Amino acid sequence: MDKATIVSIYPLEIDEVKHTISPGRFIIPPGSFEKPSVLPVGPSSWWREVDIEQPLLEIPISSIVVAEAIIKDYQNSIFGINPGESSLGLFYVMGEHDAVSIKGKFPHDLIKARNQQKRWYEILIKAADSLWARSNGNPLAISDDMRLAATQNGIQETKDWMKHQQMIDMVRCLGCGSLKNPQFPVCAVCKTISDPAKFKELGLQFAS
Repeated sequence: MDKATIVSIYPLEIDEVKHTISPGRFIIPPGSFEKPSVLPVGPSSWWREVDIEQPLLEIPISSIVVAEAIIKDYQNSIFGINPGESSLGLFYVMGEHDAVSIKGKFPHDLIKARNQQKRWYEILIKAADSLWARSNGNPLAISDDMRLAATQNGIQETKDWMKHQQMIDMVRCLGCGSLKNPQFPVCAVCKTISDPAKFKELGLQFAS
């Protein structure tokens, strides 16, 4: 039979829907390097209208094409994804396999997926550091993917933006009216000093 297996070490469930083919919904369970999850997929079909008086023509799509499209399309709009370099820990192999078979027969693919996912996490963490500084500590600037990256890399205790996962009361800057984190003494927008004592305590100064 025409079968392929999608393998995931991504720690969240993936629910990918393709409306133009049938079967068209694919749910990949959460996985890890130690316990990869698998989703066997078979061929799908789409239908083409040839003539108004003729029945629809069924166009079969092989399992390999379906598996590749699922992985590619799901990651298409995710920040930090660079295929072949940094990505979610996803790949596919020919044939139907379970998790034990994948670990035994495809260890190099698992290592490659882990390395690419780790690089994706590192990109997200650097972006979060930058956004946290530029937004003056606005928790809304940090995405769920960035928080996931810090958790998976085991550095959540070292990042201030991981300590603000719950909404805090933002305040209006007295200088320009923009929202700011009250824990930061300088407005990121207009550079008004809202807390001179803390500004002095931190030894801050503006670049000339």
